[in-house]
Amino acid sequence: MDETHDDVLALFDGLRVADVRDGMDWVGLPHRGSVSRDITPVAPGMRLCGRAFTVRTRPSDKVVPHGISPEEYTAWAHEYWYGEVNTSKAWRDGLRPGDVVVIEGADLGVGEVGSNNSLGWHVLGAVGVVTSGGVRDVDEVTAQGIPVFARHRSQSMTQGRIEFAEAGQPVALGDVVVRPGDVVVADGDGVIVVPVERAEEVARYGRQELENDKAIRRGYYQSLGWALDETVK
Repeated sequence: MDETHDDVLALFDGLRVADVRDGMDWVGLPHRGSVSRDITPVAPGMRLCGRAFTVRTRPSDKVVPHGISPEEYTAWAHEYWYGEVNTSKAWRDGLRPGDVVVIEGADLGVGEVGSNNSLGWHVLGAVGVVTSGGVRDVDEVTAQGIPVFARHRSQSMTQGRIEFAEAGQPVALGDVVVRPGDVVVADGDGVIVVPVERAEEVARYGRQELENDKAIRRGYYQSLGWALDETVK
C-alpha cells in the first residue's frame, strides 16, 4: 500500500497548485479541495507535496497554576506540559517519509508550529506542515527552509492554551476535510487537498494542463528572446 501511494505521489512531481486545481476541475470536483486563502506559506518560494498525516489540537483547561515562581513554572512547563500534556511523542512515531503534518488548530492565536517541532518532524520524514492555527519563530522557520503553511503568526507558546487532541483522524482545514493519506499540495497559490482515491486521475489532467501552459509560455519566451528557464522546459 505504501509503495502504491508513493507511486501516486510521484505523479504530482513538479505540478503546481494551479495545475492540481485544474485537474480537480477536469474530473468533476470543481468545488472540492481548495483550502482557505488565509492559510499561506511562511516565506515566498515554499512548496510541498505529500500524503496527509492528520493531527487535531483543542483548547486546554489545564491552566498554569496560580502564583508559582519562575523556577516552578520552568518545571511545570518542561516536565508536565511538554513532557505529558502537549507532546508530539503521542503521534510522531507514526510519521513516514513523504508525510505532510496537517493540523486542525484551535483558533486561539497560538504558535503551535515553530522552528523546533517542525524540524523534529522533518527529521522523522515530514516534508512540511500545514496548519489552520499559528506559527512562531518565523525567521528561523524561513532559514531552515522546511515548508510551513499557517493561518497566522503568533508569539504565544502552547502551554495553558492548547493541547494535542488526536491524530490519524479526518480533520478540517477551513471548510476542507482532510483524511489521513489524502494528497496535499501547496505553493505560493495556497494549499489544495486531493482525495486519495481520485489522485491518479487528478494528476493526469493536471499534468496535461501544465504541459500545455509550458508550451504556450515557451513560445512567448522565444518571441521575446528570453533564455528558457525551468518553468517552461
